[in-house]
Amino acid sequence: MAASLSLIIVLGLLADYVFRKAKLPGLVGMLIVGILAGPYVFNLMAPDMMKVSADFRKIALIVILLRAGFELHKDTLHRVGRAALTMSCLPAIFEIAGVMLVAPRWLHISYLEAAILGAILGAVSPAVVVPLMIDFMDRGRGAKKGIPTLLLAASSIDDVFVIVLFTIFLGMYGGGTVNIWAKLGEIPVSIALGILVGVVPGYFLYRLFTKYDWRPPKRTLIVLGVAIILTWLETACEKWVPIASLLGVMAIGFIILEKSEPIAHIISQKLKKVWVFAELLLFVLVGAQVNVNVAWHAGLAGTLVILVGLLFRSVGTYISLIGTPLNLKERIFCVIAYIPKATVQAAIGAVPLAAGVASGEVILAVAVLSILLTAPLGAIGIIISGEKILDYGEQSPYQFKDLRAKHGLPRVGERVRSKHFGTVWKIIEEREIWMEGPNKHLIPGILIKYWREDTASGPNTGKTISYRYSQNDPPFDNYWEILYDW
Repeated sequence: MAASLSLIIVLGLLADYVFRKAKLPGLVGMLIVGILAGPYVFNLMAPDMMKVSADFRKIALIVILLRAGFELHKDTLHRVGRAALTMSCLPAIFEIAGVMLVAPRWLHISYLEAAILGAILGAVSPAVVVPLMIDFMDRGRGAKKGIPTLLLAASSIDDVFVIVLFTIFLGMYGGGTVNIWAKLGEIPVSIALGILVGVVPGYFLYRLFTKYDWRPPKRTLIVLGVAIILTWLETACEKWVPIASLLGVMAIGFIILEKSEPIAHIISQKLKKVWVFAELLLFVLVGAQVNVNVAWHAGLAGTLVILVGLLFRSVGTYISLIGTPLNLKERIFCVIAYIPKATVQAAIGAVPLAAGVASGEVILAVAVLSILLTAPLGAIGIIISGEKILDYGEQSPYQFKDLRAKHGLPRVGERVRSKHFGTVWKIIEEREIWMEGPNKHLIPGILIKYWREDTASGPNTGKTISYRYSQNDPPFDNYWEILYDW
């Protein structure tokens, strides 16, 4: 398995570099590496690696969803809330209807089998959409109207809704009695419990991190460990109660961000570094799940069914955005962003075949083909359209994030030591300011106020100093180091 990991790292990074040089998304190259190295083409990966592939993919998905949670501001969620809820169900319903309209005739399957296929195809892929939205958020693209946040929230709930519909249709095919209303009732219950099981540990972690000043890597590992436990909790409780654990993962970051933005940003920066490796694992292993031979059997008819489904889905997405402040181009971007399929299709595409559905092989073939067609093309479409359509804003606040990352600046409440004098100071104020730079252009700056307690004179006494940091100043760690307890 160690050799397989090295293969994923070396070939994945190489493909990422080549595709970025060609102005294409690096994740497309990683998907292709996975397809070629997987068991269905050149079979370069060890069987042990394929056995633990699902666990690795889940951990990678948890990393990016945690990052998403640490970027979700409450005011932005309020602005996009209604549209996010509509987008979480309406596009999938339209796509299922479109597949049911044409699949029975073109693929020679029953209407119920077409509904099962439509439910599999109806899920957008958070593995593709979320990383790209995080990238846009990091660069301040679409921040003014909260478009990346809208797509993050909607795509996370979309999967919950579609999997419940898939369960209903599969149960109906088995001939057993299925309480449709009870199953549909699981959707809000699953969402509410998912958020609850994330909010509680999120608040506990916030209190823990404010009480103990641990190093950022240790904080990040603790958050990641708790998030993994949440996904285990979903599996352990699925017989009794549904829990949308991936929403809980995002809720952890959301609560910490709301309670302490400095701590949230520090953890988010560390997760950004972890994501470099997690991204390789996720996309290469998703590609390795794709059986090209099965997809080939879907042929032209399968391709046409997928395209009709996407056409109906696009109509549903556009309707979901009616009444929002988004203009025509921004709505088109959202339509494109809702195209990629990968994660859910790879996870449940073979379930109907295993459950004894007569057209299980056809359903699996079309599911695999949808990954091959929509994951790379959707990712390319998102990046190209996003760069042309999403605004930067007049003075993007995300420039301050780049400035913080460059300097490695401390946050309020943290302690720092002067490298020249050895004195220890506490950060008591941090403020974002716009400074006059070269040619009188405004550039982002961060004002930090330091306080050194004078224990001899009594509590709350001492000296304060202030420094302003801009992109033209030397790095913070040239003169200071941040102190942690552990």
